[in-house]
Amino acid sequence: MSLAQHGLNPPPLSQWLTRWMWGLEHAFERARASGKAEDDTRIRIFFVLAIFGFAFLTLAIGATRAALFSGLRHGEGLAPLAGAARADLVDRNGQMLAADLLHYGLYIDPREIWDTAETRSALSRTLPELDRRRLERALRGERRVFVLGGLTPEARARVHSLGLPGISFEPEERRVYPLGSTAAHVIGFADTGGEGLTGAEAALNEDIRKAAAGKAVVPLSIDLRVQAALEDELYKAAAEFRPKGAVGIVTNVHTGEILGMANYPTFDPNKPGAATDDAKLNRAAASVFEMGSTFKAFTVAIGLDTGVASPTSTFDAREPYKLGYRTIHDYHAARKILTLVEVFQHSSNIGTAKLAVAVGPQRLQQYFTNLGLTSPAKVELIESARPLTPKKWDEDAVASTSFGHGMNVSPLSLVIAYNTIMNGGVLRPLTIRKVEPGQATEGRRVMSERTSAQMLQIMRANVTGGSGKSANVPGLSVGGKTGTGEKYDPAIRGYSRQRQVSSFAAAFPTDGAIEDDRYFVLILMDEPHPSARTYGFSTGGWVAAPAAGRVIERIAPFLGVKRKTDILTLAEGQAAPPPGVQ
Repeated sequence: MSLAQHGLNPPPLSQWLTRWMWGLEHAFERARASGKAEDDTRIRIFFVLAIFGFAFLTLAIGATRAALFSGLRHGEGLAPLAGAARADLVDRNGQMLAADLLHYGLYIDPREIWDTAETRSALSRTLPELDRRRLERALRGERRVFVLGGLTPEARARVHSLGLPGISFEPEERRVYPLGSTAAHVIGFADTGGEGLTGAEAALNEDIRKAAAGKAVVPLSIDLRVQAALEDELYKAAAEFRPKGAVGIVTNVHTGEILGMANYPTFDPNKPGAATDDAKLNRAAASVFEMGSTFKAFTVAIGLDTGVASPTSTFDAREPYKLGYRTIHDYHAARKILTLVEVFQHSSNIGTAKLAVAVGPQRLQQYFTNLGLTSPAKVELIESARPLTPKKWDEDAVASTSFGHGMNVSPLSLVIAYNTIMNGGVLRPLTIRKVEPGQATEGRRVMSERTSAQMLQIMRANVTGGSGKSANVPGLSVGGKTGTGEKYDPAIRGYSRQRQVSSFAAAFPTDGAIEDDRYFVLILMDEPHPSARTYGFSTGGWVAAPAAGRVIERIAPFLGVKRKTDILTLAEGQAAPPPGVQ
């Protein structure tokens, strides 16, 4: 019976070896006592040979492992350690966005250097990016130190070919963004330790690491073709109107997928340390603005959904609207009785405020909440900012927020609310993940399909005969709403017409069934300057709507939207308002 069966632990290896040695020695003594000295000698010779053979075998195995696997032990040619490894990020079509690539760190051991001057000169010629002060400190030091990281295999080979003593390399994984600044704010960046800090790198950090362990990739929702067109048009508009910042967003209204998201200014995620905080700021998610008249789409939709108004309901906009201590004016007064569609087309503050008051504070606030306008945008991005909402929802707050004043939201929050209006009335969160067909989030109904269908027609009417005419693209049935929010200026203790947030919110195509493919585009300019082409105007209809139209024209083929013969709309035959209308 074994020791384990008696409930006893077996002796450790050292005790077993000691007993074995004593047993062998007793065997030698018995051999001598029996007069068989030659047996004693043979046993001792065999024992010595066995020890040497075992030692040689151990050394041979160790040498073989060192020769075959030393590079692996030191990280040569390996993927990064499991804890820091990150999977490749790709766009929805599999195009590379981010990857871990093997780089090298350069180390110098001054104790092994024969000629300091030669080493200094050779390294400076071969690696122009090498910090001279750090190199000098390393050459004058007394121990091996790190000098430069991120060397490509080609750069390492160039240095290695110099044959300089005291120079060595350590492998290191580095996150690389092959497209530079393209989609920088969507992708984000990770630190040298493999931890995502911004964008998708931070939002999907754990998923990216898990995918790396399974040698999989992580597909994002963006389409690089859409992203490239969006960035190109946004940056062209920014070059013309010189805004403080700008945002462009394209989404699928049914799935909530962000197909493109651009920010101006931008940065290179390969060199985040070289970028300013302003360039790294994701204005689409982390900044909040008074969105101006783009909010009128929500107020009109709420009026329709509650039954307070219909497209043919009328509102007297002949005189400014006095409400409590304030008087509400129209930017370009029509001075006539307007139908609800005309209120939208002329972007009438008076008509919109009267509609909101008829809806009432409680219902308007509840709808705004249901549309996602009173909470941070529902999206994976950790940068998503909290909106600024009225402390008290009285009639004054209702009138102001109805046309986009007195309430600040992020562009992504605005997009969620517009998606809801355009997709049949179902609120779904935005996502930066690719959504496979049939896998969209269930969502929550906020409005009726009938309201959504009516709003598609009204937005189309605004492009064919209202303030959004410059966004029209023949055959693509574009609908939309201009917006110009004046910013508060502490210097004048009031709102300034020289500091504006000008935007255009567009949907296409607006025709077809509610469940048909449909897309949303937002262009926003923060404090744009007018140009000679805009006759001194810097409102949404002048600086944002044309850019939105150009984006739509360029991305429609990528999204499978075909041109059709333009259909009749509610705006047929109606004259457009003056060009400066918001």
